[in-house]
Amino acid sequence: MSQYFFERESRTSHSEQWTIENNEYSLGRIDIHFTSGKTHATLSVHSSMDDNTIEELIGEIDERLVLSADPEREDFIVTVWKGEEFGVFAEDSNEENEEND
Repeated sequence: MSQYFFERESRTSHSEQWTIENNEYSLGRIDIHFTSGKTHATLSVHSSMDDNTIEELIGEIDERLVLSADPEREDFIVTVWKGEEFGVFAEDSNEENEEND
């Protein structure tokens, strides 16, 4: 059984955005963009993830998210960013906080 859980955040006709988690933590996010023949992705993961774990995660993303959406793709190109979450910002955040006070 997989150790990764994917939750879709958004979807358009040519792209998807997913949150990546395991049983304990949020591990990162991936933005996937489907073009004719190639699939491009930007993977942002926590700085604590090692290279082998990232490669395993990319394989799982390819198998579970990319090939299920585009089984005919010719190539899967992934740019990986490592760091830590700084925050999530949205225009609605202040309004929601004011309503809850």
